[in-house]
Amino acid sequence: MSHKFSKGIINKAWQINDNEVTPEPIFQDRRNIIKALGFGALGAALPTTSHAGIFDLFKDKKAASQFTTTPLSFISNEAFTAQDPLTPINKVTSHNNFYEFGTSKHDPVDNAQGFIVKPWQLIIDGEVDTPLTLDYDDLTKMIALEERTYRLRCVEAWSMVIPWTGFTLTSLLKKAGVKNGATHVAFETLYDPKQMPGQRNRRVGGGVAYPYVEGLTINEALNDLTFLAVGLYGKTLPPQNGAPIRLVVPWKYGFKSIKSVVRITVTKRQPATSWNKLAANEYGFYANVNPQVDHPRWSQASERRIGAGGLFSAKRIPTQMFNGYGEQVASLYQGLDLRKHF
Repeated sequence: MSHKFSKGIINKAWQINDNEVTPEPIFQDRRNIIKALGFGALGAALPTTSHAGIFDLFKDKKAASQFTTTPLSFISNEAFTAQDPLTPINKVTSHNNFYEFGTSKHDPVDNAQGFIVKPWQLIIDGEVDTPLTLDYDDLTKMIALEERTYRLRCVEAWSMVIPWTGFTLTSLLKKAGVKNGATHVAFETLYDPKQMPGQRNRRVGGGVAYPYVEGLTINEALNDLTFLAVGLYGKTLPPQNGAPIRLVVPWKYGFKSIKSVVRITVTKRQPATSWNKLAANEYGFYANVNPQVDHPRWSQASERRIGAGGLFSAKRIPTQMFNGYGEQVASLYQGLDLRKHF
C-alpha cells in the first residue's frame, strides 16, 4: 500500500515582500565587515575550509561561459512570484558553495565548466512501489515544469532570491509510490573524482567525506514547497548551481539543498547527512532556518541579502523563522524542541 498524497494549497503568503531589500551602506575594513556579518570576535578565527571565500562578494566576477545552458518550457506559478528584486543571475552563478569543486565561492564557476551532464541517471529506489531510473531528458520532460521564486538562506548568514524551474518532489515520489512505513528520504550527489577536484582531495573539498549525502523526513519531502530544480532564470542549471538536477528546500539552510543528485532513496530510517557527520554540534539533521538558534560561531538572527552590488548591497535584515515559510511548514515540527533538534 502506498503513502497517500494530498494536494498542496498555494498561499499568497509565500510571496516575498518589498521591504526585504534596503539601501546600501559602506563597510571599509575587515573588522567592520566581520562585525556586520554577525560573526563577532570569533569571526577572525573562521576556518578556511568551512567558510572560505566569505569576502569574495567584493569581487564582481562574471561567471564562466564554457558551459551552455538552454531555455526551458515552463509555467510561471504566480503564487511564487517575487515582489522584490531578484538576486542578479551573475551573482547566483558566480557565488556558490559546491565543495566538490573547491571551497572558495568562485571555485565552482571556475572548476565546473567542463562538467558532463549527459548521459545522466537519477535513481529513485527504496521503500517505493515502482523504482525508477530517469535519464537526462526525463528530468525536463517527464513532469510539467513550473517556475517558483524562493528565498535561499545560507548557514553563513547571507541570502539570495532565485527563480527556480522544476517540479515538486511530491510529484516525482507519487510516480514511484511511497510505501506505508517510510519515514525518511535520502539523497546522494554524483561521485566522480575525475570531474570533481574536491572529491579527489578532501582538503580541497573542505574535509567532507564524499559522496555528499542529505536527507529529509518523509513529511518534509512530501511538503508542497520541496522542489527539484532543473533550471534557474528560465534556463537549465549551470554546473556550479547543481546541474542537471538539485533539491531546493527553502525553509532550511542552503546546505540541505543537495546538488547534482543521482539517487533518491525512500527509507525507514533517518539517513546520514554530510555536514552532520563532519560537525554534528554545528550542523543538525533538520537545519531549519531559525533566528533563535545561533551557529556556535556566529549569530543567525539576521542576514545580508545579496543584490546587484554583492553582499553589501543591502542593510542586514532580520532572519525569519523557517525563512518566512512558517505558515506552510511549522506544523511539521509540532511538539519538537527546535533548539535540541536543530
